[in-house]
Amino acid sequence: MVTERLVVIGNGMAGARTVEEILAAERSLTPSLASGAGRFEITVFGDEPYGNYNRILLSSVLSGDHEPGGIFLNPLTWYEENGITLHCGDRVTRIDREARLVISVSGRQVPYDRLIIATGSRAFVPSIEGLRDEDDSPKSGVFVFRNLDDCRRIAGYAGKCRRAVVIGGGLLGLEAAYGLRGYGIDVQVVHQASHLMNRQLDATAAETLRARIEQLEIGVLVNRRTVAVLGDETVTGIRFDDGETLECDMVVFACGIQPNVELAQECGLEVDAAIVVDDQLRTSDPAIYSVGECGQHRGQLYGLVAPLWEQAQVLAHHLTGLRPNAAYRGSKTASRLKVMGLEVASMGLIEPELESDEVVIFHEPKRGVYKKLIIRDDRLVGSIVLGDGLRAPLLMQLFDRSTPLPQERASLLFDLGSAPAAVTPEAMEDDSAVCHCNGVSKGDIRECVAGGGCSLQAVMRATRAGTGCGSCKSLVRVLVERFRPTATEEPANAEVAKSADIPLGVLR
Repeated sequence: MVTERLVVIGNGMAGARTVEEILAAERSLTPSLASGAGRFEITVFGDEPYGNYNRILLSSVLSGDHEPGGIFLNPLTWYEENGITLHCGDRVTRIDREARLVISVSGRQVPYDRLIIATGSRAFVPSIEGLRDEDDSPKSGVFVFRNLDDCRRIAGYAGKCRRAVVIGGGLLGLEAAYGLRGYGIDVQVVHQASHLMNRQLDATAAETLRARIEQLEIGVLVNRRTVAVLGDETVTGIRFDDGETLECDMVVFACGIQPNVELAQECGLEVDAAIVVDDQLRTSDPAIYSVGECGQHRGQLYGLVAPLWEQAQVLAHHLTGLRPNAAYRGSKTASRLKVMGLEVASMGLIEPELESDEVVIFHEPKRGVYKKLIIRDDRLVGSIVLGDGLRAPLLMQLFDRSTPLPQERASLLFDLGSAPAAVTPEAMEDDSAVCHCNGVSKGDIRECVAGGGCSLQAVMRATRAGTGCGSCKSLVRVLVERFRPTATEEPANAEVAKSADIPLGVLR
């Protein structure tokens, strides 16, 4: 076997997952393969001085519910055990395509035969007044919420504040607000759009979510555009476009992301809104690939984790030759998460587009329950589900597979005495996603149980299912019980990892 030099720029969730998939594909091709003895000699560069960690749990670190060390997916020892050279805290500054070299900030020059760019994205900060002080230094009290170091900086500052404002009412902003509320300070979420999470929820669902957030004593202001941060050297408030002001001691920007494409641009790769890739995730240079939030496939950018897992697997199968013609065809947009303790699922359309689109809605605001189906040609083309964790994954399967729906639409939203086709855990296909945060399928859970993981705790530890936002834990439990041999029982003293119960959300 000819060994190729594979360099991965980016040690985030997409880059590290691609490496995991490459190792898994090589073991599938050669089960007896020893660690580090595969087709590729792998080198990974990461900006942060850590191993790979789960960004989905950052708000739990911010709130203090989770220790920073507890969110790592692949600690530093994992790279060594798998024969991977990791240069952490050493940012790549240049790609020399002619010499096939990557050059890092420390002066390291590493040659490659194949290169994967997985540089992800960074927090978007709008161009507004007052972000910097008179000396052009960042104003004290202004933060972004994107990585582990951001969490530490925000936590350190929040302890001496009374009022915090989070700019952005999308998922990232709500995560930040949830994390800050534990410091005993007044927290206000300011959102420019007409309702919260406007990319995933309609107005009614967003209002249901808003009521839950306000029960946690977190304020919400919508239709408000921030134009300035007030204060000379330290934040004292913000100003809106209508001239009104809001006092605060700190401002956290969590209002979107922008792809990190500078390396690709500087070395001459084709870049549009992000790095342009084909169905094999190949860039305009056939030796260079890109996965994750920094890539643009068929004009589409993806910020949810599930598409990143799909991209990682396709690229791994293509590179290793497990499936040389593996192709990424794009992903249907779907997310399942927990926001402020409320289970939320959103897929496809959030509003009908055609007059012929059929809409089915059930709303029980006191319980925080909202279910909406958008149906076209007897297929599910969109859905929003709040407060019904067991129903959500089943609807996601119908959406993902475009399965014909039963004519009695209510059976999709409620148990009416007989289970409709394809909407029970038993009817889910083995490749159906159970844990979107960690890319775990029903088949993965079946294999884990068959291999001896007969408790919920064991399955969660082995597969990571249920250890992200926690919204899938009830389904994981059901599947473990289905697959467990009848002669075995769940240990009476089994305790589930604390991370499974933390109400957080998915990384955008």
